[in-house]
Amino acid sequence: MKTVFLSLVMLVGSAFISNKVSAQVESGAKVEFEKEVHDYGNIKYGANGTCTFEFKNTGNAPLIISKATGSCGCTVPSWPKEPIAPGGKGEITVKYDTKRSGPITKSVTITSNAVNEPSKVIRIKGTVGAAPEGSTPVNNSGPGTDK
Repeated sequence: MKTVFLSLVMLVGSAFISNKVSAQVESGAKVEFEKEVHDYGNIKYGANGTCTFEFKNTGNAPLIISKATGSCGCTVPSWPKEPIAPGGKGEITVKYDTKRSGPITKSVTITSNAVNEPSKVIRIKGTVGAAPEGSTPVNNSGPGTDK
């Protein structure tokens, strides 16, 4: 009888410790994006190349985005500089320079204090149409492209 009781106490104790360790690992800010890829589809040369990526802090601590970096100079992100409270929402805005004809495959790397994804990559894709006659097109297939 003592052995059964002792085994039961050890089982309950280990379950309690396991749950406590698990809760500590999951404590902190967590970021969850509504989408991770924005597809412009076919977009006109010189069109508005701005898109947004909405996210939510699903953790239990403020989410702080320390930086967001585009994969090249033609992809410029902006992000909230203030902490996002638990349960709060925010957005990353990405501006792509559509004065570059051809396919788009770019990324933005977001660095934050999120325990689930401290370094998160979001992407944009699509195809920019040909430049109008008389304008000087920019080649989109040179260095700095993510293909």
